[in-house]
Amino acid sequence: MPRLFTGLEIPGDVGFALSLKRGGLHGARWIDPSNYHITLRYIGDVDHRTAHEIVHELDRLSIEDPFDVTLSHLGVFGGKRPRALFAGVDPAPELLQLHDKQERVMQQLGLRPSGRKYSPHVTLARLSDVPPQDMAHHLETSGAFYPLRFRVARFVLYSARESIGGGPYLVEEAYPLAA
Repeated sequence: MPRLFTGLEIPGDVGFALSLKRGGLHGARWIDPSNYHITLRYIGDVDHRTAHEIVHELDRLSIEDPFDVTLSHLGVFGGKRPRALFAGVDPAPELLQLHDKQERVMQQLGLRPSGRKYSPHVTLARLSDVPPQDMAHHLETSGAFYPLRFRVARFVLYSARESIGGGPYLVEEAYPLAA
């Protein structure tokens, strides 16, 4: 059974800039820059028939024009028990519309709703047993975060092999945005 999700690829130059934030945090499992992405919709483990239906329905989506995405800050998920360091994405109406359309498609195919409020981001590291004060110190000393902007011309369907998280991810299908 494939484990699937849709997302936006991160251009190489943006990935390189993000990779400069790696290191200096004990308890962090840093994501390889080749696996950086912005998740649109996590799908999960599905049978092959459902996977083919997903590919077909995503191909039929009416897609917006290309749009820009800006990564504007570093953040942490988990509060008192930090579990992930991420680069946050500025809200963009086109990004939210693309997410919402995909959410509707997945539910029409009988998949459960996502269940979480959509918070677009790029995961930089998975964290285990990192004290909040160490995380705060890392954020304070990691240097300024200069906004990174890039053009989104397509979204992709990724597959992930079973692992603890962080890749490797494989692009199964690509869906260009209308020009």
